[in-house]
Amino acid sequence: MAESLSWPLEVETGAGTVRGADDLENTVAWRGIPFGASPVGDLRWRAARDPEPWTGVRQCTEFGPAPWMPGAPDSSEDSLYLNVWRPDDAEVGLPVYVWVAGGANQLQVPRLSDTPGRTVASRSKVVFVSVSYRVGEMGWFCHPALRDGDPLDGSGNYGTLDIIKGLEWVRDNIAAFGGDPGNVTLTGESAGAYNTLTLLISPAARGLFHRVMSQSGRTETVSVEEGDEAGEAILGRLLSEEHAGDAAGAAARAGMGTDEVAAYLRSRTAEQLAVAARGLFRAGFSDGAVIGANGFASLDDGTYPNKVPAIIGMNQEETKFFLARRNRELQGDRALWEEVTSVASAQKRATGCDLVLRRLASNADQPPVYGYLFRWGWGGEHASPLREPTSWMLGACHGMDIAFFLHGGEAPLFGRNTFNEENEPGRTSLSLAMMGYLANFAHTGDPGTAGAGLPAWEPWSNDAGAPKLIVFDADLSERLVRMDSEELTVGAVRVLFDALPEESQKLAASAERTFALAAPA
Repeated sequence: MAESLSWPLEVETGAGTVRGADDLENTVAWRGIPFGASPVGDLRWRAARDPEPWTGVRQCTEFGPAPWMPGAPDSSEDSLYLNVWRPDDAEVGLPVYVWVAGGANQLQVPRLSDTPGRTVASRSKVVFVSVSYRVGEMGWFCHPALRDGDPLDGSGNYGTLDIIKGLEWVRDNIAAFGGDPGNVTLTGESAGAYNTLTLLISPAARGLFHRVMSQSGRTETVSVEEGDEAGEAILGRLLSEEHAGDAAGAAARAGMGTDEVAAYLRSRTAEQLAVAARGLFRAGFSDGAVIGANGFASLDDGTYPNKVPAIIGMNQEETKFFLARRNRELQGDRALWEEVTSVASAQKRATGCDLVLRRLASNADQPPVYGYLFRWGWGGEHASPLREPTSWMLGACHGMDIAFFLHGGEAPLFGRNTFNEENEPGRTSLSLAMMGYLANFAHTGDPGTAGAGLPAWEPWSNDAGAPKLIVFDADLSERLVRMDSEELTVGAVRVLFDALPEESQKLAASAERTFALAAPA
């Protein structure tokens, strides 16, 4: 029998040769490949440029720094690096699976170093790529002084542009790693999901991806005018701090020209900017060049540029994660906790999942779209596989699905108490099913079925009573997966919200801001 071939560790990219290393699960990994020039100095708040070429062989065996985050010593403004895993064989033309982490566009959560792609690459037979991007004020910042004629440089959407730059790197280089640049699936969770959805409406991302999955995303953009107001307020705070008072700061501002403002902003440290931006951070500007000028309204009129097969999903108890961080006293009253979080989570699902699917499916030229509802950890239909009090404090909360799609050994946001020996059989079975569906989607654009006893994942239909979402759940020992025909509408959730006592309404609205956005005129 002929000996099987392995993939070479050294690969030629457009900027130079990179050398990876053998990894677990019969994969090869390249960590810390530069895909953009360091966005510092005059390149701060500009679209990512090409990386500086190098000679010789660059060792790519360690993760690059995380994007700069307050209080994180291992983070840096020099953070435009990506990571690649592929099966250690000679197969070429593999689908490409691009992962974008979340973190409210202000953090990288979970860290890319905590979400290795080896299992997905090995089991799903794909080339897995995880892309870093600028976050916080480094990633999204609007001010008129930063506009010098280039629509991308002046967009304010630098984190979005980093993801686009990563996708351009994939287009130009992934064939050298055995991937198919014509079959790229873009996935992300939370802010990563939001960013993937903004690329559906991005003229600058046209043709760079061919399927998309949004895990717990949303669909709101910010006007450039609102971004400029926030940017000017941040500038005012910086000047007030430097000149020891608002009046002196305002006087200094009055004497500054456009170029001087731009230079001043670029001269501030990341720490100074983060302090000045507290409460003022905005992301996702509908600038017209990076994000379409009419934002997500283009889903309704069909003018969005990137019509690709899509998966849109949400978790059953999304808002428990957010309220647990901000309102710990609520957990002293379990009945109130369940009342508030169930309605707030329903609103997040209605606006960020079901309504998005309906809007996409309403366009005749939109390829099929698929919805999911992740329920592992929820105790609504059977006993929760989580131990108390995690079972009711968190349940099927925001971020819980990450490790299932990536088949991680731990739940990266929730610690060792979440995944344990008791729930391992059902949890593993569900994870492999979810990975199987997504592998089908990456290979063909249709998730199909993921094995014996599992239903076909049917496309969302806007017809009443037709298939809507697939439900992902498991008890302690086995997976529980089924198609469901229920659609959760904003109007139905509004009825639930209006029935809450006034204090509960306030708490629910604090957990899910789209209550205000969805309020009737």
